[in-house]
Amino acid sequence: MYLKLENVYKKFQIDKHNELNVLNDINLSVKKGEFVSLLGPSGCGKSTLLYLIAGLEKVSEGKMTLDNKTIDKPGPDRVVVFQSDGLFPWMTVLENVLYGLKIKKMPNEVANKKAHDMLKMVHLGKYIDSYPHQLSGGMKQRVAIARALVMEPDVLLMDEPFAALDEQTRMVLHKELLDIWRKTEVTIVFVTHNIREAVLLSEKIVVMATRPGNIKKVFEPKSYSDGITPNDITLKLEKDIMKVLQEEIEKVLKEEMGDDYSFKADHIHRDTSGDLGSHI
Repeated sequence: MYLKLENVYKKFQIDKHNELNVLNDINLSVKKGEFVSLLGPSGCGKSTLLYLIAGLEKVSEGKMTLDNKTIDKPGPDRVVVFQSDGLFPWMTVLENVLYGLKIKKMPNEVANKKAHDMLKMVHLGKYIDSYPHQLSGGMKQRVAIARALVMEPDVLLMDEPFAALDEQTRMVLHKELLDIWRKTEVTIVFVTHNIREAVLLSEKIVVMATRPGNIKKVFEPKSYSDGITPNDITLKLEKDIMKVLQEEIEKVLKEEMGDDYSFKADHIHRDTSGDLGSHI
């Protein structure tokens, strides 16, 4: 396997005598070019797992490898896109995308062509001279994705990149992300709370149990989607994933509200978008 996690544990030191066990015996394999989503209730360690792969955190126990090389620090082969776009407000769109290439000391002519080509791919070629405050939320995230992909990483790590966006913008970006993924063939590991988002985007969905986080079940959708339109297969998969998550959601709610809270499996909230993951 291309990206491999073996018996990975992560603990945080709370104080001199106490530790918080966040991840417990994670074993996961990801193929080159695969789109994998990490899905689970709040606090299950999804983002922590992503940061371990990025090298922003170190494992407490276990081993992680990318193309048979040990992951123990950040590297240009792995780039993270966060929920916040993280753009430099004093730089134009083009300057933001060029930033990493300049750090790599890439020749200006080559860097400019790569940045322009990437901005065309995310349909922002007309906005190269705009500043972040002049862009919509969806456009800012597209700039952030372009800035990450222009570095040509082997793995694109995405931490709930569309969570703050409205449903219509999110749907558009789902399709664009799938188009980019298919063109670049980059490996993507994508963190989300949203069941439908995971189903519409992913080749593999890793459902995690609540803290200490571990892998409860892995789903592998059998059909591709356009990232926008649910069908009978995707709707059934949403229902199957929700069944797996019910016990974990109940654990979280009991921890927050006490044992008197009763989770009703047949009364799952549905918003107007039909998003089964919106309340998690």
